[in-house]
Amino acid sequence: MADGSGPQRPNTPGNGSSRENTPTGKETRISVASHDDARRTQPTTGVPLVPEDPDNGDAAVVSTATLEGVRVSGEGGRGGGRGSRTSLDLTTGSVPKKLFHQTWPQVAEGMLNVVDQLIDLVWAGLLPGGFRAIAGLGIGQSFTQLAMMARQGLDQSMRAMVSRAVGAKNIPLANHVVHQAFTLNAVYALFTVLIGVLLTDVFLGLIGASEAIRSETALFMRLQFLAIATMSFRNMAGAALQASSEVIVPLKATFITRVLHVVLSPLLMFGPWWFPEMGLAGVAVANVLAQLGGMAINFYVLLNGSSRLHVTMRGYRMDFPLMWRMIKIGVPASVTNAERAISQLVLLGFAAPFGDIALAAFAMTRRMEMLLNFGGMGTGQATGVMVGQNLGAGKPERAKQAVLWGLVYCQVVPAAVRVVTFIAPALLITIFTREPEVVTLGAQLLRLQVIAAFFMVSSMVFQQSFNTAGDTLPPMIVTLIAVWAIEIPLAWFLTHTSVGLLGVGYAAIAGMAFRNVCYVPYYFTGRWLRVKVI
Repeated sequence: MADGSGPQRPNTPGNGSSRENTPTGKETRISVASHDDARRTQPTTGVPLVPEDPDNGDAAVVSTATLEGVRVSGEGGRGGGRGSRTSLDLTTGSVPKKLFHQTWPQVAEGMLNVVDQLIDLVWAGLLPGGFRAIAGLGIGQSFTQLAMMARQGLDQSMRAMVSRAVGAKNIPLANHVVHQAFTLNAVYALFTVLIGVLLTDVFLGLIGASEAIRSETALFMRLQFLAIATMSFRNMAGAALQASSEVIVPLKATFITRVLHVVLSPLLMFGPWWFPEMGLAGVAVANVLAQLGGMAINFYVLLNGSSRLHVTMRGYRMDFPLMWRMIKIGVPASVTNAERAISQLVLLGFAAPFGDIALAAFAMTRRMEMLLNFGGMGTGQATGVMVGQNLGAGKPERAKQAVLWGLVYCQVVPAAVRVVTFIAPALLITIFTREPEVVTLGAQLLRLQVIAAFFMVSSMVFQQSFNTAGDTLPPMIVTLIAVWAIEIPLAWFLTHTSVGLLGVGYAAIAGMAFRNVCYVPYYFTGRWLRVKVI
């Protein structure tokens, strides 16, 4: 993008070659006879190659950017970082085997996140506020989750661009994309923290929380908004590494983050020895400190060049055309994620009139939803990265195979947990509270969530795959219809009948099933394989 005009695509005439002017002014012939030949005949500067698809001979549907001073790199991070022993080439070899190696660390990350949140519920249940503290924890996390899920559109667009660049063996371009993503993330984090801290009381009033719950929640929620800054940079750095096939380092960072959080939370909540007794707010303070630890690990690897990516401030410049393209790709993905989070807040509002016990049961089971879906997000992200890299390498058929295998993995991984939860939901809930009414209602809601989870994880794989292919608009439209035309209206209607609060669970099943009805035929159209990303 030396001319500032944004991403450009090289000419590829029908004779299988193209001519491009390098920054030196000399014309360089680029042969695109085959993907392997292309690697050997790429110019050292200028427009990176668009490889051919070796499966069907069609030109790969990826447009790459001309970057001033950027050189096309070879395998394993040459021209970028020094390369990582744990980074896989996802464009060759067995699809299920490569996808498995990409998936299990991300599934493990998801499980660590689930365990961490469930432990928070245990500690909250031991506070003097009891089930009201549990309700406050769920409400506060729902609002901060909205802010984080809306931000994930930046992760999605960055993941789409980085995976394409890595698949095309252009590591300097991937590094440049990460620079721009961090710049956008800094602006978003500052804006979100300020809005969240200043409007906490307004948000709590919007959902109709009782005074008792508001007093438990307000400080915790403000501190959680502060944690968004550190959390967002840890997540974005981890997403960049994952997009380059480096999945072990983000797993280590998440492990350290969760261990720190689990250790610090009870110390800051209950105040033994010389620690302050902060109550529910101690969870948020522990989260801020723990996220800093995980962020440091991810950034260390990105900065020292031990992975494929090597992100330093040397040569950094703000690339507004690339950032604008990133925003255009990311906004629909942000809306998709935010719609899900907003619907949770609306449903909290539906639960509030049923009283604090119902609100506690609903908030608790929504936190436990991650336990039932933990394989979905990790598998979806891994599948999406494999899709992006193979599209960058000009292998769309291999990208399609990755999605099919992802659908298999996302159902197999959490199967045992779902069976146990469906058979004995009350046993699981009594880990967090023994309030009889909360246990009874929570068990009924949890069974419905098991059914919804079956549809939800497969929709996650489709959504992540389409998003990382750069096709973020269709998932947004499908989610918009599923949430606002099906789930919310149906939940409102059913909660005003004898079904009561259980209507929320039935509505969730309908909304998730609808997503799959839309995603399956769209997958077979193949339109998502032909989206221009960089």
